[in-house]
Amino acid sequence: MIEVDTFSGETIAVMGLARSGLAAARALQAGGAEVRAWDDAPERREAAAEAGVALSDLNQCAWDGVRALVLSPGIPDSFPEPHPIAKAARAEGCEIISDIDLLARARPEATYIGITGTNGKSTTSALIGHILKGADVPVEVGGNIGVPVLDLATLGAGGAYVLELSSYQLERTPTLRPNIAVLLNISPDHLDRHGGLDGYVDAKRMIFDNPGTGGPVSAHAVVGMEDAHCRGIGMELMLRGDHKIIPISGSTRAAGGVYVEDGILFDDIEYRQASVGDLRPVTALPGRHNWQNAAAAYAVARLMGLAPEPIIAGIATFPGLPHRQELVGEIGQIAYVNDSKATNSLAAARALQCYDAVHWIAGGQFKEDTLAALDPHIGRVRGAYLIGEAALEFENLLGGRVPVRQCGDLETALAGAHAAAQAAAEAAVVLFSPACASFDQFDDFEARGDAFRRQVRELTEAPA
Repeated sequence: MIEVDTFSGETIAVMGLARSGLAAARALQAGGAEVRAWDDAPERREAAAEAGVALSDLNQCAWDGVRALVLSPGIPDSFPEPHPIAKAARAEGCEIISDIDLLARARPEATYIGITGTNGKSTTSALIGHILKGADVPVEVGGNIGVPVLDLATLGAGGAYVLELSSYQLERTPTLRPNIAVLLNISPDHLDRHGGLDGYVDAKRMIFDNPGTGGPVSAHAVVGMEDAHCRGIGMELMLRGDHKIIPISGSTRAAGGVYVEDGILFDDIEYRQASVGDLRPVTALPGRHNWQNAAAAYAVARLMGLAPEPIIAGIATFPGLPHRQELVGEIGQIAYVNDSKATNSLAAARALQCYDAVHWIAGGQFKEDTLAALDPHIGRVRGAYLIGEAALEFENLLGGRVPVRQCGDLETALAGAHAAAQAAAEAAVVLFSPACASFDQFDDFEARGDAFRRQVRELTEAPA
């Protein structure tokens, strides 16, 4: 645990006591702050009390004298409707921050590498950490990837924190100064929490608000060139002039940056267009979207002083992450792939484009109005097996372009996709890439992916 002593002797409120909130409360108490912690869920309050956290009902809080409110990322403070506690804190002028901001205040001497984007954040963050660890750089990886940042090891001036940053976290991190800020891509997501697309884009742009200074590297922006929003932000940064910009792409040349063409990774940071590696054999990073993730990780590692050879070696040995195009089994010529992290249509489209013949399991809580992102790849789909709240909507949106089966639940969908794939005389993939949130039937995408993995394992272990 990292002790946060920057608020020693002051009163700090903590609302939301899941993993990051509980870690924040404990770190603040260890650093000498007077903590008032609360959660709407009784079971979380009970767990916090057992961990020694001081509880105080913030619904009854007098906010005068409270220095800041550490608010869980999942709790809204503006859209679609502010939580009453956030509203009360703001009315009294109380600063609303996150656990990420606490880390930045507690360990200002460390190097910070921030990664954001709609898709690919976790893979890129984990890949950067893997490469740096392989080169003996002291590094810790946390944030939105699932590890509370205040549960990471304490690093000094020679260490680097690699932080996956969601749009929710960026809005509450006023003092973070990333030495290297990475923006991968932007597509519509979480629009209800940001008041629309403009608000969502503004939240992502915040990663560049406070350029890092000092340390071995400072004020670098690694920016994806695959979508108009990111290209526009890249142009804004050029006009501002407070970052050195490294463009990246997984599909076409990015002059002065790092890019991939036909699976070959090019380092053009010094305008030499040097071919440095072949990504096609790297099974943990399939497809152009993952090639862009690899380009981003390569750029960060080069900025951290690594030579191309150890970076490519790190990419080649990357094991991948669960629930992100994770190969969980093979039966005959059929592969079974868990892509439960694909909670929007663009993420599902990126998975579909990686395979020639797909038996696609999809559905859940749909956050969009269209499946247009899938249109270029719909010809790869041999059948769609639909589950959850979005099942009927998906059938209508697909408009008869592929065979559809209404399955209701994941177990039924997998059984149908498995039977159809095994009966067909071709190599294929049973792809669980839902294009939806999980909360209609599962606690989160991890629980959903774990269920798919378990059910596939039962198939692979069954007698022929």
